[in-house]
Amino acid sequence: MTNTREPRVHPVPILSLRPTQMTVGMREVKEKRKRWRQRDSKKQADLLGKHMIPVVYGPDLRYYVIDHHHLGRALHDEGVKDVLVTIVGDLRMVEREAFWGVMDNKRWVYPYDAKGERRPFRDLPKSVADLKDDPFRSLAGELRRIGGFAKDTTPFSEFLWADYLRRKLSRKVIDADFDKALEKALSSARSKDAIYLPGWCGPADDD
Repeated sequence: MTNTREPRVHPVPILSLRPTQMTVGMREVKEKRKRWRQRDSKKQADLLGKHMIPVVYGPDLRYYVIDHHHLGRALHDEGVKDVLVTIVGDLRMVEREAFWGVMDNKRWVYPYDAKGERRPFRDLPKSVADLKDDPFRSLAGELRRIGGFAKDTTPFSEFLWADYLRRKLSRKVIDADFDKALEKALSSARSKDAIYLPGWCGPADDD
């Protein structure tokens, strides 16, 4: 049995990693690409060594990414071929037919598309190169960065915020003026409507 958080000391091809979500915020991916290019080769190597991709080992002997999809996509887009991974779960003994059900039960998969609609597991992308853009995920990521909500351990918390924002703003607003959309998102995030969301940090009650 593989130990929890066991790093693979040999490189794994990025394109062999299987995503467990359908979308990313491409705005966030572009920002990670920009920061990557600002590092010299030594700092790039240090980043790859420190930011290992957390994965689940599946019954088909593939690695399923359960976090850092944005980083994986950014590194791929920057021409990086291999990364190090950390195995956080070993499900090689699970029957293939049961695999996605187990992943879902453990909240290690988020099969929702760019409209926030749940899709069959078979529709999940086969590589990080196939991840689609969800502008609301970009908005949620930027909202957290400016303090609109706190970082939280809840799985896929930023997607929960993205779906909340999807109900409050139109995509046209985001496409036309991202900063204005962010301003509206921040106002909405501090309202009592968002109190159920992970990391909510709206105004405290007076009483």
